Amino acid sequence: MIVDGLRPDLALVADMPALRSLMQGGAYSFWARTTDVAITLPSCTSILTGVKPSKHGVDWNRDLLGKQIYPAVPTVFEMASQAGYVTAMVAGKSKFAALTKPNSVAHVFLPAASKCSDEQVAAEAEKMIESFTPGLMCVHFPDVDTVGHARGWGSPEQIVQLTRTDAQLARVLAALDRAGIRNSTFVLLTADHGGAGRTHGGEDPRSRHIPWIVSGPGVRKAYDLTQQASRVINTEDSCATVCWVLGLPQAAYFDGKPVLEAFERVP
Repeated sequence: MIVDGLRPDLALVADMPALRSLMQGGAYSFWARTTDVAITLPSCTSILTGVKPSKHGVDWNRDLLGKQIYPAVPTVFEMASQAGYVTAMVAGKSKFAALTKPNSVAHVFLPAASKCSDEQVAAEAEKMIESFTPGLMCVHFPDVDTVGHARGWGSPEQIVQLTRTDAQLARVLAALDRAGIRNSTFVLLTADHGGAGRTHGGEDPRSRHIPWIVSGPGVRKAYDLTQQASRVINTEDSCATVCWVLGLPQAAYFDGKPVLEAFERVP
């Protein structure tokens, strides 16, 4: 799951019980790093391809009206689909169409307008889990970023929105419970970027630092990954870690690598 614009320190300030439950039941770092452009579409593409923007080629951050261009390397959806997994995406911004190359994502929800609410994202995710129980699913929540641009990162309004977004995270987790698959599901919660003032981007550490939380079978419990002092988690590691969990190959061109330190036992 991707919470757009979620700066790590603000997640700790806000009332976010669902996020904290993932931390308590899993491994986490609040010092992970997103791409050096720290904007939504290039960074989310790096999450889902395991490579930096210079390699995947997605350097735009808007809808490409009337045409579609896809990343220069496969997304984890393509790799998982080829391996026989049912794949799904629910995203709160329509520009995520760039990550839905034909025949790569079996089930897709994107808003008809440029964006929709976290509540609609959660509702569509619930439907997909109930109807398809996908083996790999990406859920993107847009509202923290929207409020950040409108009212500012760290503003009282954004802190309130973080709590509201957490309630939608809880809905998705509850849907996994109802489907009877929560205990067997690997959950990764992260962000595309943080922010400061009413913007984000570039090398500003307030934009580059993101949370990275994993929970599920075989994951260490309540484990702060900064205990591994030499291990810096980059956003490209997300794709590599998901591939490792799903038994998919580690592509030779990956810039990321699996965060094996998050797991109790590694073969």
